[in-house]
Amino acid sequence: MIELRTPAEIDQMRPAGRFVAEVLATLRADTRVGTNLLTIDKRAHELIRKAGAESCYIDYHPSFGASPFGKVICTSVNDAVLHGLPHDYTLRDGDLVTLDFAASVDGWVADSAVSFVVGTPRDEDLRLIDTTERALAAAIDAATVGHRVGDISAAVAAVAHGEGYSVNTDFGGHGVGRVMHGDPHVPNDGKPGRGFPLRAGLVVALEPWFLATTDELVTDPDGWTLRSVDGSRGSHSEHTIAVTADGPLVLTDRSFLGVD
Repeated sequence: MIELRTPAEIDQMRPAGRFVAEVLATLRADTRVGTNLLTIDKRAHELIRKAGAESCYIDYHPSFGASPFGKVICTSVNDAVLHGLPHDYTLRDGDLVTLDFAASVDGWVADSAVSFVVGTPRDEDLRLIDTTERALAAAIDAATVGHRVGDISAAVAAVAHGEGYSVNTDFGGHGVGRVMHGDPHVPNDGKPGRGFPLRAGLVVALEPWFLATTDELVTDPDGWTLRSVDGSRGSHSEHTIAVTADGPLVLTDRSFLGVD
């Protein structure tokens, strides 16, 4: 069921968005060559406890997951792009890292992700990251009253295809509110003018993710981590936004922290 939020409820969601933004900014600043993925998860857990927030991941067990996730953040590295289960891996120079974090504050959820390179970047990785970030910006611009979900999807795909990347529609954006994943599903490709009409009060997480040379995924033996079928690298950018009469409101905006 698709739920629309009142202006008062959207205001109540702001602390969750701010908290998720702050955690991602902190973890990104602390993540470098030599950082272990389990250390990132431990730090995220500490920040959750300190804020009195709740993890959306630790007990999460959807149909596509082999078991409850058991950690509080997704850490995807290089050819892993989604649902990366933190494990004992120490980051190396040039690794492409995606941190995907969702949490609940006072019963409201926010969800966001950022990709970056630790150490010396490769040009092709920077181009891939830039493409997902520009696709996210295009998706946010399309999230206005009077448009439809298909307009958001088409905006994402136009950026991807313009850079020669293909698009997987199995996993994409989603409604956010009292739970992390709700309706509507917002695929990263679609036709403009199709799908659910965007109305004031709709809150969704928009999340373009692309792989360098494929759109096919395989699942790790951990039952969670999704990797490219051909070993090519992936990037994932995500924000939780509210559709309002005054335009899209980015609840997980990190710019006030002096980061992108």
